[in-house]
Amino acid sequence: MKRLGALAAATMLAGIAAAQTVSDPQAGAGQDTPATNLNLPSNLQVFGKVDPNIRKATAIVNETVITGTDVDQRLAMITGLRGVKVSDAERDQLRLQVLRAIIDETLQIQAAANEDIKVAPAEIEQSFTRVSRNFQRTPEQMKAFLEQIGSSERSLRRQIEGELAWTRLLRRQVEPFISVGEEEVKAIIARLEAAKGTEEAHLKEIYLSATPDRAAEVLENGRKMIEQMRGGAPFEYFARNFSEATTKAVEGDLGWINPAVLPDQLAAAAKTMQVGQIAGPIAIPGGYSILYMVDKRQVLTADPRDARLSLRQMSVKFPTALTQEQIQARAAEFAQVTQKIQGCGNVNAVAQQIGAEVVDNDAIRIRELPAQLQDLMINLQVGQATPPFGSPTEGVRVLVLCGRDDPATANAPNPEQIQAGLEQERVNLRAQRMLRDLRRDAIVEYQ
Repeated sequence: MKRLGALAAATMLAGIAAAQTVSDPQAGAGQDTPATNLNLPSNLQVFGKVDPNIRKATAIVNETVITGTDVDQRLAMITGLRGVKVSDAERDQLRLQVLRAIIDETLQIQAAANEDIKVAPAEIEQSFTRVSRNFQRTPEQMKAFLEQIGSSERSLRRQIEGELAWTRLLRRQVEPFISVGEEEVKAIIARLEAAKGTEEAHLKEIYLSATPDRAAEVLENGRKMIEQMRGGAPFEYFARNFSEATTKAVEGDLGWINPAVLPDQLAAAAKTMQVGQIAGPIAIPGGYSILYMVDKRQVLTADPRDARLSLRQMSVKFPTALTQEQIQARAAEFAQVTQKIQGCGNVNAVAQQIGAEVVDNDAIRIRELPAQLQDLMINLQVGQATPPFGSPTEGVRVLVLCGRDDPATANAPNPEQIQAGLEQERVNLRAQRMLRDLRRDAIVEYQ
């Protein structure tokens, strides 16, 4: 499936983007029962008790068995590949989420099989090789690593099969019936032109569904995810493995979106977020959403952070035996020397004088640099060096600006890009409905 595009995101309907204010699921207790179309009594009484501990991590989904080993290996894989550490309590919650994800995956494979859609072993092998390469491993190294962390290659291959089968099912049953009119495309181009100069954001999202009886549990799970992200766990890890939106296949990527077109509360969150910031969990119809701000820009306006730079980096490393005071003294000396650099022409001479290493990069965009350096580089003049930055363990470095190619005026996306984005948005919405139908019709037995 194609990635959700900027214009598709800019015209998203209610669903993952239809958010409300962050709220406590217990708030409003004692008020009138909200409208749910279920005709629930206002003062209901629960007869009997549901003990969640009775549900073991083994399920039969339409006669397909999911064992506790399947769940444990998948959990070990998704935490081990990203190096995420979880407590015992968090692990219990994650096991339940992993079980639900494997149930959805099983339903998707079964639905594809009912339409005679099969994924060939050679295709799975090709994808397995590509995933291994993404983690800087050969397929043989990936197999050994999965066994080392308590998982197996079977678990990864099963996940690959599920994603490929579901993509093909959508391509056959949904995509041919999605159409976007020429007038729709023209209307979006007109709105873009009218919005020229306004700010839009590149967002990623994790969607967690929640029924009223599970709202508190899902909200707490979302908060724990955010705590781990702020501790260093990658957002993409949680989006890929726990988000229930179809964008999980692209690690939660919503593309570029104008916050003004979002519902008020979600728009307010996006407008106040800074690049690299996480917001949520945000209450939305049917669950909660977690947002991650990847980047910002102005619509159809050249962004100075798109300028391409020619840089020279000088770096020095410190002996491990140095004290903090000695490190600070060395860093101060390094700063004093590097700030006297007179253009890139004498970088090598200065580096040789202080024993520094020099690395060149002639095609890096400002927005590709860490957020702390972007503002520095925008205002830096050719021939100047940044203040020193780094760490005691990785050393201290400076960047010297050798040249800059400023971006040209931004152009509107072409009609084909807009059409593709709108089509993908509608495929995503239909895919969500299909999965809900599969869940509703499934026979799932827990043992």
